[in-house]
Amino acid sequence: MSERGGRGERGELRETRAPRGWAAWGTTVWAAGILALLVAAPLSVRGAYGDRLATHWGASGEPDGSLPPWAAAVAPAAVWVVLVVAAVCWRAARRWRAAVLASGGVLLAGAQVSIARANLHHADWRDADPVSVGAVVTLFAAAVAGCVAWRVSRRPAAASASRGRGARMEIPEGERRVWLSRTANPWLGLVAAATGAVAVAAPLVGTGAPTASMWLLIVPFAVASAAVLVCSSVRVRVGGRGVDVAFGPLGWPVRRWDAADVEWARAERRTPAQVGGWGYRLSGLGTTVMLRAGECLVIRARGKEFAVSVDDAERGAALLNSLAGARAERP
Repeated sequence: MSERGGRGERGELRETRAPRGWAAWGTTVWAAGILALLVAAPLSVRGAYGDRLATHWGASGEPDGSLPPWAAAVAPAAVWVVLVVAAVCWRAARRWRAAVLASGGVLLAGAQVSIARANLHHADWRDADPVSVGAVVTLFAAAVAGCVAWRVSRRPAAASASRGRGARMEIPEGERRVWLSRTANPWLGLVAAATGAVAVAAPLVGTGAPTASMWLLIVPFAVASAAVLVCSSVRVRVGGRGVDVAFGPLGWPVRRWDAADVEWARAERRTPAQVGGWGYRLSGLGTTVMLRAGECLVIRARGKEFAVSVDDAERGAALLNSLAGARAERP
């Protein structure tokens, strides 16, 4: 009995890196830029004020709350990371996600800049300048940004590929074939590493054991890092049992479909704009693991569709259709 892979005579593990669409690049640059500004604003001019920053103002316009510079940097950054992860995973219209990220980013960035500016040249945080004008300007700018993002966000285009059931592969009697493919998104891996580094470094900034407030900063970054890491790479195996999709560098968790449960499989071109972004996406096209724009293996099993970005998807779909057909024809 022989074993053959999806490309050539043996199973082959391939890693691909493909170009991204402008929408995904824009979201990535926006998220990274806002994060950098939130962290840099209170730290870059640290010598221009005291050991604490005024971060809250009462109705009278006088400061009534403060934080050390590192906390003033990390707290809004944590809120932004959680907001970005929630927006990316949000099963809603693309316009809503764009509006939330645009207005939320402008709101947090404007507030951070206003806080840093109000504290400049004041050794005591109680002497910080009022932020009333900055607050009004920030709210107006956030509203405008949200409206603009809503207007310019286009609806996802329809799938470009045929909605057919896909071809089948001829398998000679007595042979067993296996198809393997792997795809990784290095940018998602970098985001996972960056958020994980923040989670590890956050308690080192303070003194002593992490406090309750510190855990409120550590946990969101740690959860975001783990979630992004799991969705940063995928390995797909089509064999006699059916199809296995393993996530992350450790190959866990794993989604499995028995060949008898597969109705059909096909190759289809998809983009992040069609499915709502990168990573594990839920959309009108079903579930898509979007790691790169282009060829995807689409499976329909148990009445639902699942797609994953992999190279040589056409051959994998043909093999899976043959295995599913063979299982269905057995008495």
